Amino acid sequence: QLHLVESGGGLVQLGGSLRLSCVASGLTANLDYYAIGWFRQAPGEGRERVSCIGSTPGSTNYADSIKGRFSMTRDNGKNTAYLQMNNLKPEDTAVYYCAITPLICENDFNVWGQGTQVTVAS
Repeated sequence: QLHLVESGGGLVQLGGSLRLSCVASGLTANLDYYAIGWFRQAPGEGRERVSCIGSTPGSTNYADSIKGRFSMTRDNGKNTAYLQMNNLKPEDTAVYYCAITPLICENDFNVWGQGTQVTVAS
């Protein structure tokens, strides 16, 4: 069974950095077959897609709210995706989730991790 586990969240001060990881297991294909997305949901808010990398190299996109501050990468050999978050702001406080879908970011994401909490103190 395909399973995603996020880690790396925590409490950080304004302007600090965190690196989130998403490890996939139980894959029926190599990780490079999948698009991987990072999402977040703040209390009382809807879910926002933060970033996504498609199966095609170089196909990474970011939400305007985090452009220039967050960077997403993937290591297919380790079945892991990362989200490097720099210059964090209180509005970045949320539960962060990773998810995967076949091939492209435009497909519906159907496998999700349990989430990791990020809290940014001002």
